[in-house]
Amino acid sequence: MRVRLLTLAVAGLALLAPAPPPVAASRASDGPRRPVAPQEGSVSAAELLSRVRDCTPVSRGRYRTDADAPATIPVCGTDGAVFWTADMDIDCDGRPGLLCNSTTDPTFSPATAFQQSDGRHLSAESLPFIVVPGVSGIWNHRDHGVRGGSVAAVVYRDRVHYAVVGDVGPREIIGEASYAAAEALGIRPDPRGGGVASGVTYIVFKDSRATPIESHTSAVELGERLSRTFVTAAVTAPGVRRKADTAVLNIVSGGV
Repeated sequence: MRVRLLTLAVAGLALLAPAPPPVAASRASDGPRRPVAPQEGSVSAAELLSRVRDCTPVSRGRYRTDADAPATIPVCGTDGAVFWTADMDIDCDGRPGLLCNSTTDPTFSPATAFQQSDGRHLSAESLPFIVVPGVSGIWNHRDHGVRGGSVAAVVYRDRVHYAVVGDVGPREIIGEASYAAAEALGIRPDPRGGGVASGVTYIVFKDSRATPIESHTSAVELGERLSRTFVTAAVTAPGVRRKADTAVLNIVSGGV
């Protein structure tokens, strides 16, 4: 969802409207429900950020973080991954639950672009996933090995958490992730006014796939292996860097 603030036309109506269930209201507005771990796996935020300091653009243009923002965000790439640094808006779409539904999210949609193994739409409140921009002249994620279930390392401050590509957003806007992804990173996950304005780095590993897409355990296990190989390139000589990127591709393809 890309609407960060809903202004009531008549404030007094809020007093007359039925209150949402107490648990849903408090959880949606108060932020994380569980203790936030600094990271998943052993690869640190500093290691990953060091690897993506330099940008070789793979997008033909740049993205906006919101509809009224300037287009300043390129998608960058290496042989093994694509990445960008942007904001994080909260996607609460997908299978409705206690925290993500038409009451907690005024622009709620019960569908996600990709579905889990049993055919149901993903659950934004329980599955950490990120949103990629829709295919356009700016960038086609499919041309760079990115699809539903692709594994991503998401970095915010000193925290690293893994997610899958789970939804597709507007064609000119970038920087969005599920309620569960925001919560894991210590970002306020309220779809009505949560998120963070900047400083989130999304690293998506090409041709990777969590199996099944709804298995966060699979995303973490594969993401940890890919991240470790990815950051190896940051401490090798420039002539060896391409080999390290190729090693990322070997992991996702089952090679050695």
